[in-house]
Amino acid sequence: MYAFIFRTFFARMDPETAHHAAMLVIRVLGLPVFSWAARAITKPAPALRRSALGLDFDSPFGVAAGFDKNAVGVSGLWALGFGHIEVGTVTAIPQDGNPRPRLFRLIPDRAVVNRMGFNNRGADALAARLTKLRRRARRPVIGVNIGKSRVVEVADAVADYVRSATLLASLADYLVVNVSSPNTPGLRGLQAVETLRPLLDAVKDASGTTPLLVKIAPDLSDDEITSIAALAVELGLAGIVATNTTISRVGLITDPAVIAAAGDGGLSGAPLKARALDVLRTVRAAVPDDFVVIAAGGVETAADVRERLDAGADLVQGYTAFLYRGPLWARQINRGLVEAS
Repeated sequence: MYAFIFRTFFARMDPETAHHAAMLVIRVLGLPVFSWAARAITKPAPALRRSALGLDFDSPFGVAAGFDKNAVGVSGLWALGFGHIEVGTVTAIPQDGNPRPRLFRLIPDRAVVNRMGFNNRGADALAARLTKLRRRARRPVIGVNIGKSRVVEVADAVADYVRSATLLASLADYLVVNVSSPNTPGLRGLQAVETLRPLLDAVKDASGTTPLLVKIAPDLSDDEITSIAALAVELGLAGIVATNTTISRVGLITDPAVIAAAGDGGLSGAPLKARALDVLRTVRAAVPDDFVVIAAGGVETAADVRERLDAGADLVQGYTAFLYRGPLWARQINRGLVEAS
């Protein structure tokens, strides 16, 4: 049914407009009168519960950063069966992001290209929103993904990240430093160990007891990944999120003209599956058993989630397949995990 709705309606809409329409429905679903009923249908089975980062998760499967930048759909996403929601990326200074159009579907590849540019309402607004969410008796684990404000020079990035961390750490269940989006100029350069060390060190100090992770790109070499993993362990971080979107366009089957029209930006979805899994295995081999690894990139099915868990992921996140598989996606994955166990 959803495949028909997607082909008939959503595939013909501007992708960003379609996302806002879907988020409106999700926000309505988050109202108590609806969320309790939906959760009764989608609630993950008790067998899926697990602990990580000192937190209890109803399911290992959650929503990756980027879907709900301003934490407006958290309750609705929880009602749909996700075990955690990572909100953001948020920046210390509110920003509009890049000019539209900035979101493109590659339907034959079940993929998306985005160059959103961290459009968000800013850390102060997110702090106010999270304060309200934390008052709710029933809510999911909420991670917060922080990035560099576009107007801030790379040389001043540490103070910018620290401001966000200071505002948000006490309101987040865990915090993620995003240095891997391809859509903010100069950001990926912060992944170099010599620049990443002072950044992570300062943000960790600002985060207090809140678990801190770093999110890395799939386009790094294995040696670079291993070096970042070693640094994260050395600095006492809680974990790594692997991976963000890719700048690669290798192996796509979508019409090259459509790919060219989409232009620059991060590619997410099914084509990222193999590389994201390789990065996960590289990270897992480089860190202690108690170091948390969250897998993201190319996750579509319960089998994909199980493969990531078997490869050493503690938690798994998805985003792009939500667009192609519809509102019952988390429920399908949770049920598939139980059936396969």
